[in-house]
This record gives sequence, C-alpha cells and structure tokens, in this order.
Amino acid sequence: QVQLVESGGGLVQPGGSLRLSCAASRSIFSIAIMGWYRQAPGKQRELVASITTSGNANLAASVKDRFTISRDNAKNTVYLQMNSLKPEDTAVYYCNAQYYSASTYWGQGTQVTVSS
Repeated sequence: QVQLVESGGGLVQPGGSLRLSCAASRSIFSIAIMGWYRQAPGKQRELVASITTSGNANLAASVKDRFTISRDNAKNTVYLQMNSLKPEDTAVYYCNAQYYSASTYWGQGTQVTVSS
C-alpha cells in the first residue's frame, strides 16, 4: 500500500504556470504507471498525463503542448508542470499509482483554479 500526497495547486491567472507534486510514502520504482487525473465540477474524472517506470509519458490531447509529466524515483515524487493555463484547466487534480498487480491508489487531490 502507498499513500500519495499532492501539493502545488492554487489560483493562477490565465496564461500562468503551476507545478504539481505527488509525493509517495514509499518507493515508486515498482509502480508501473504514475498518473495525474482531474475532475471539474459536474464532469467525469479524466486522465491528464501518465508516465511509466521507464519514463514513457502520455498526455491528453487537450494538454499535450502545455503540460509535462516527470518522475523522480529517488525522491518518490511525480510532477506535473502546467504552462499556459486556461480557465478550462480548472479542476481538482488527483495523483494515481498503478502497480503491476493492478492495485490502484489515489491521492486526496489538489485544487487548481485558473481565473482572472
């Protein structure tokens, strides 16, 4: 079992940047895929970005040219760098960990609000 704690959310103006962090309570080296999801009010949770143990990243089309996902296995942390933020990026962002065994864990979420 692993606990995930997100941080770095907040209020930012359109066009601004934020970096989200997801700190795991134990080594992430054995976690197959780390991901970031988001859920806006009244909408379903959606995958924003994911990254495998080997560093292969996948990003949703809506953020592909603006967001970057990375993982630091030594620090047990996954990051989501978000640039050129838009109001439609406003959501609660959740960190997710999927083990090779298919066990899945979620963080508590961090709010990102993009507004002028």
